[in-house]
Amino acid sequence: MSDKDVSYTIEEVASLLKVSKLTVYDLIKKEELPSYRVGRQMRVDMKDLEEYKDRKKTGGNIKISVSQSSIPISQPKPFVISGQDLALDLLAKKLEKGEEELKPLRIYSGSLNSLIAMYNNQCDLVSLHLYDGDTGTYNIPYVKKILTGFPFIVINFLSRWAGFYVKNGNPKNINSWVDLNREDVKIINRERGSGARILLDEQLRVHGIRSSEVNGYFSEETSHLTIASSIAGGKADIGIGIEKAAKIVGVEFVPLIKERYDLVLIKNEENKEIINRIHHILNSEEMKKDIQLMGDYDMTETGKVMYETF
Repeated sequence: MSDKDVSYTIEEVASLLKVSKLTVYDLIKKEELPSYRVGRQMRVDMKDLEEYKDRKKTGGNIKISVSQSSIPISQPKPFVISGQDLALDLLAKKLEKGEEELKPLRIYSGSLNSLIAMYNNQCDLVSLHLYDGDTGTYNIPYVKKILTGFPFIVINFLSRWAGFYVKNGNPKNINSWVDLNREDVKIINRERGSGARILLDEQLRVHGIRSSEVNGYFSEETSHLTIASSIAGGKADIGIGIEKAAKIVGVEFVPLIKERYDLVLIKNEENKEIINRIHHILNSEEMKKDIQLMGDYDMTETGKVMYETF
C-alpha cells in the first residue's frame, strides 16, 4: 500500500497530533484539515495530515485553498454534533438526508464537556442532561452560566428515566441516594463531565455525602453500557445511568428521576436555517415514530423550546 492510500480515523489523527478529538473536529470544521466520510466514520488521508503538519512547522497560512486540497468547491459544511445518546445518531442522519450542504460529524463527549466545547466554538449542536441540585431542574442553569455572552436556544429532544443499575433481584436493597453512603455498597462511576457524573455529584451534595465516603467513587467508566456491564459482571453493586442500557445489558434498574435531554444551539445568522430544520424534524411524525421504536423515551415535550435568549 502506498502512502497515498493510507488514511486515519479521527482518533488516530488526535493521537498523532497529540490533541483531543474535539480539536481535530474543529480543524475539519474550519477547513484546515481535509476529511471525507466512509460510512459513518470520518477519515483523513496521510498526505493531507502531513501537509497540515508541514504548514504548522513553517508558520504558513493554515487554511487550505481549494487549489491546494482535494476538497471540492461544493464540499458540505461540517456540522459537529456532540452527545452520547443513540437518538442523536438518528437526528444526524435526518439532518444529512434533508440538507445536501450539511455534513453532520458526531462526537460522543459527555454533557458538560460538550457545552464547554460549544463555548470554545468546537461544536455546533450539543445535547445535555445536566441536573442542578439547587433548583431541581435540568440544563438551563448550566447553559446560562457557561454560554454567557452568547445568544442561544434550548430545545427539548426527549426525556428518559435515570437511576441505579443493580444486580438482578437487587440483593442489597439499594433504592435511594443515601444508600450510596453504606459501607457494604460499592459504586462504579462515570467520567467527569458526563451528565450521569453531574447527577451523582449534585445528589451527593444535596444529601450531605462526601465523595470520599462513597466506596468506589474514583472507579470510572465512559458510557451507560459499560457501567451496566460492570454491574452485570460483578465489578460493583451500583452504577448510575439510563433505563435503556439496563435493558440492553440485562441488569435491574431502579428509576429515580425523569431527566430532560435537551439540544442547545447558538443563535446566529449562520444557524438560523439549521435551527428551523431541527424544529421541523423534531416535530415531524416520522421522527417521533422512529424514536418511539427505539423505546424507553418520553416525547411529550419533544421539539418544545425550553429557553432562548433574544
